[in-house]
Amino acid sequence: MIRVLLVDDHAVVRTGFRLLLQAHPETTVVGEADSGENACQCYLELTPDVVVMDLAMPGMGGLEALRRIRARQPQAKVLALSAHDDLMHARRTLQEGALGFLSKRSAPETLLEAVCTVGAGRRYIEPSLAQKLALSEFEGGSRSPVEQLSEREFEVFIRLAGGATVQKIAQDLKLSSSTVGTHLYNIKQKLDVVNQSELTLIAIRHGLIEP
Repeated sequence: MIRVLLVDDHAVVRTGFRLLLQAHPETTVVGEADSGENACQCYLELTPDVVVMDLAMPGMGGLEALRRIRARQPQAKVLALSAHDDLMHARRTLQEGALGFLSKRSAPETLLEAVCTVGAGRRYIEPSLAQKLALSEFEGGSRSPVEQLSEREFEVFIRLAGGATVQKIAQDLKLSSSTVGTHLYNIKQKLDVVNQSELTLIAIRHGLIEP
């Protein structure tokens, strides 16, 4: 039996996932969390076999929660869910240690397959995205300037592009405002932009956020 922790800020989504997983004889849901902060706490209390976690949540978000969970428990098995199926989100998430990456647009039965695969300790990337990743590696990877950003810079970049302030980002990521300001300066230098609106346009152009 694979014990699953569901992490998503939408109760309706968690309910749907729970019903789907509970109906499968090999999976059971042992807990739910509605934020990255709660996910970190629940993981320590419940020690699930698999964490199914949405990346886009208020507060610290799924990527930061993934980073913190694996910092405490490197063997943690996390299946990341995203409303976006772009290569950058997938590649960054896998680099942070997620064992699986799945688009929320996938068919419901795909979630079962992904959870069972990750629960067995094997990597799962939905086929269409895996093909894109393989092709990208074969062609030498993306040449987008966004690829130059460090993992932390990428996280700050996505939040800035989504309209968050430096103060809000500092609060969510538990960083000082000056540290976030330094990341912002580096991001602007690497992407050759001068304001937040230009960051938003770049993120939309690459399919990293919704227009």
